[in-house]
Amino acid sequence: MRCPFCNYEEDKVVDSRTSKEGQAVRRRRECLDCGKRFTTYEYIESISLTIIKHDQRRESFDRQKLFQGIVAACKKRPISTKKIESVVDKIENQIEKYGKSEIPSTEIGKMVMKELYALDEIAYIRFASVYRKFKDVSEFISEVKEIESKIEPLTNLK
Repeated sequence: MRCPFCNYEEDKVVDSRTSKEGQAVRRRRECLDCGKRFTTYEYIESISLTIIKHDQRRESFDRQKLFQGIVAACKKRPISTKKIESVVDKIENQIEKYGKSEIPSTEIGKMVMKELYALDEIAYIRFASVYRKFKDVSEFISEVKEIESKIEPLTNLK
Protein backbone atom coordinates (compact mmCIF):
# COMPACT_ATOMS: atom_id res chain seq x y z
CA MET A 1 0.00 0.00 0.00
CA ARG A 2 1.39 3.38 -0.98
CA CYS A 3 1.17 6.24 1.55
CA PRO A 4 -1.25 8.93 0.24
CA PHE A 5 0.91 11.63 1.86
CA CYS A 6 4.47 10.77 0.81
CA ASN A 7 4.05 7.80 -1.61
CA TYR A 8 6.31 5.57 0.49
CA GLU A 9 5.48 1.93 -0.19
CA GLU A 10 5.80 0.45 3.29
CA ASP A 11 3.41 0.79 6.21
CA LYS A 12 2.20 -1.10 9.23
CA VAL A 13 -1.37 -2.01 10.12
CA VAL A 14 -2.27 -0.37 13.44
CA ASP A 15 -5.89 -1.58 13.66
CA SER A 16 -8.07 -3.95 11.67
CA ARG A 17 -11.80 -4.64 12.02
CA THR A 18 -14.84 -5.62 9.98
CA SER A 19 -16.88 -2.82 8.52
CA LYS A 20 -19.83 -2.14 6.21
CA GLU A 21 -22.01 -4.79 7.88
CA GLY A 22 -19.32 -7.45 7.48
CA GLN A 23 -18.83 -6.70 3.77
CA ALA A 24 -15.41 -5.09 4.21
CA VAL A 25 -12.32 -4.97 6.38
CA ARG A 26 -11.26 -1.55 7.64
CA ARG A 27 -7.55 -1.18 8.25
CA ARG A 28 -5.88 1.75 9.98
CA ARG A 29 -2.32 2.07 8.66
CA GLU A 30 0.74 4.07 9.59
CA CYS A 31 3.40 5.04 7.05
CA LEU A 32 6.86 3.81 8.06
CA ASP A 33 8.49 6.85 6.46
CA CYS A 34 6.43 9.95 7.38
CA GLY A 35 4.47 8.41 10.30
CA LYS A 36 1.08 9.69 9.12
CA ARG A 37 -1.95 7.44 9.47
CA PHE A 38 -4.56 6.59 6.85
CA THR A 39 -7.46 4.19 6.45
CA THR A 40 -8.02 1.55 3.78
CA TYR A 41 -10.95 -0.75 3.11
CA GLU A 42 -10.80 -4.24 1.63
CA TYR A 43 -13.82 -5.55 -0.23
CA ILE A 44 -14.49 -8.96 -1.65
CA GLU A 45 -14.12 -8.66 -5.38
CA SER A 46 -17.42 -9.52 -6.91
CA ILE A 47 -18.36 -10.54 -10.42
CA SER A 48 -17.86 -7.78 -12.94
CA LEU A 49 -21.04 -5.79 -13.40
CA THR A 50 -21.72 -3.83 -16.57
CA ILE A 51 -23.87 -0.71 -16.66
CA ILE A 52 -25.93 -0.08 -19.79
CA LYS A 53 -26.00 3.68 -20.35
CA HIS A 54 -28.86 5.64 -22.02
CA ASP A 55 -27.06 5.61 -25.37
CA GLN A 56 -26.50 1.82 -25.07
CA ARG A 57 -22.78 2.20 -24.27
CA ARG A 58 -21.56 -0.22 -21.67
CA GLU A 59 -19.15 0.51 -18.85
CA SER A 60 -18.05 -1.27 -15.70
CA PHE A 61 -19.85 -0.49 -12.46
CA ASP A 62 -17.85 2.02 -10.43
CA ARG A 63 -18.75 2.36 -6.75
CA GLN A 64 -16.76 5.60 -6.53
CA LYS A 65 -18.77 7.14 -9.37
CA LEU A 66 -22.00 6.26 -7.57
CA PHE A 67 -20.62 7.74 -4.34
CA GLN A 68 -19.53 10.97 -6.07
CA GLY A 69 -22.95 11.39 -7.70
CA ILE A 70 -24.69 11.13 -4.35
CA VAL A 71 -22.14 13.44 -2.70
CA ALA A 72 -22.85 16.05 -5.41
CA ALA A 73 -26.59 15.83 -4.73
CA CYS A 74 -26.00 16.16 -0.98
CA LYS A 75 -23.55 19.06 -1.22
CA LYS A 76 -24.07 21.67 1.53
CA ARG A 77 -26.77 19.53 3.14
CA PRO A 78 -26.60 18.23 6.73
CA ILE A 79 -25.73 14.70 5.61
CA SER A 80 -22.62 12.96 6.92
CA THR A 81 -20.18 11.07 4.74
CA LYS A 82 -20.96 8.02 6.88
CA LYS A 83 -24.66 8.28 5.95
CA ILE A 84 -23.79 8.66 2.25
CA GLU A 85 -21.53 5.57 2.50
CA SER A 86 -24.45 3.71 4.04
CA VAL A 87 -26.72 4.72 1.14
CA VAL A 88 -24.08 3.63 -1.38
CA ASP A 89 -23.71 0.29 0.45
CA LYS A 90 -27.48 -0.23 0.35
CA ILE A 91 -27.67 0.54 -3.38
CA GLU A 92 -24.65 -1.64 -4.12
CA ASN A 93 -26.31 -4.54 -2.26
CA GLN A 94 -29.50 -4.02 -4.29
CA ILE A 95 -27.46 -4.06 -7.50
CA GLU A 96 -25.77 -7.31 -6.48
CA LYS A 97 -29.18 -8.85 -5.71
CA TYR A 98 -30.34 -7.82 -9.19
CA GLY A 99 -28.77 -11.12 -10.22
CA LYS A 100 -27.58 -10.21 -13.71
CA SER A 101 -24.20 -9.24 -15.14
CA GLU A 102 -25.70 -6.15 -16.83
CA ILE A 103 -28.00 -3.53 -15.37
CA PRO A 104 -29.47 -0.43 -17.05
CA SER A 105 -28.30 2.88 -15.58
CA THR A 106 -31.99 3.80 -15.30
CA GLU A 107 -32.45 1.08 -12.67
CA ILE A 108 -29.56 2.43 -10.63
CA GLY A 109 -30.97 5.95 -11.01
CA LYS A 110 -34.31 4.77 -9.62
CA MET A 111 -32.55 3.17 -6.65
CA VAL A 112 -30.63 6.39 -5.94
CA MET A 113 -33.77 8.52 -6.22
CA LYS A 114 -35.64 6.25 -3.81
CA GLU A 115 -32.84 6.46 -1.23
CA LEU A 116 -32.39 10.22 -1.62
CA TYR A 117 -36.13 10.81 -1.34
CA ALA A 118 -36.09 9.10 2.06
CA LEU A 119 -32.88 10.89 3.09
CA ASP A 120 -33.28 14.53 2.05
CA GLU A 121 -35.79 16.28 -0.24
CA ILE A 122 -33.27 18.85 -1.52
CA ALA A 123 -30.72 16.16 -2.41
CA TYR A 124 -33.53 14.25 -4.12
CA ILE A 125 -34.56 17.27 -6.22
CA ARG A 126 -30.94 17.97 -7.18
CA PHE A 127 -30.41 14.41 -8.32
CA ALA A 128 -33.79 14.23 -10.05
CA SER A 129 -33.11 17.42 -12.01
CA VAL A 130 -30.01 15.83 -13.54
CA TYR A 131 -31.28 12.26 -13.77
CA ARG A 132 -34.66 13.11 -15.30
CA LYS A 133 -33.16 15.89 -17.43
CA PHE A 134 -35.89 18.44 -16.74
CA LYS A 135 -36.48 20.36 -19.95
CA ASP A 136 -37.92 23.47 -18.34
CA VAL A 137 -38.79 25.11 -15.04
CA SER A 138 -42.36 23.78 -15.09
CA GLU A 139 -41.13 20.17 -14.83
CA PHE A 140 -38.95 21.17 -11.89
CA ILE A 141 -41.85 22.98 -10.16
CA SER A 142 -44.11 19.99 -10.75
CA GLU A 143 -41.61 17.71 -8.99
CA VAL A 144 -41.32 20.09 -6.01
CA LYS A 145 -45.12 20.33 -5.72
CA GLU A 146 -45.38 16.55 -5.70
CA ILE A 147 -42.96 16.37 -2.79
CA GLU A 148 -44.79 19.15 -0.95
CA SER A 149 -48.11 17.34 -1.34
CA LYS A 150 -46.62 14.27 0.33
CA ILE A 151 -45.07 16.30 3.16
CA GLU A 152 -48.05 18.60 3.82
CA PRO A 153 -50.33 15.91 5.36
CA LEU A 154 -47.53 15.08 7.80
CA THR A 155 -47.16 18.68 8.98
CA ASN A 156 -50.90 18.90 9.73
CA LEU A 157 -50.50 16.22 12.41
CA LYS A 158 -48.97 18.67 14.93
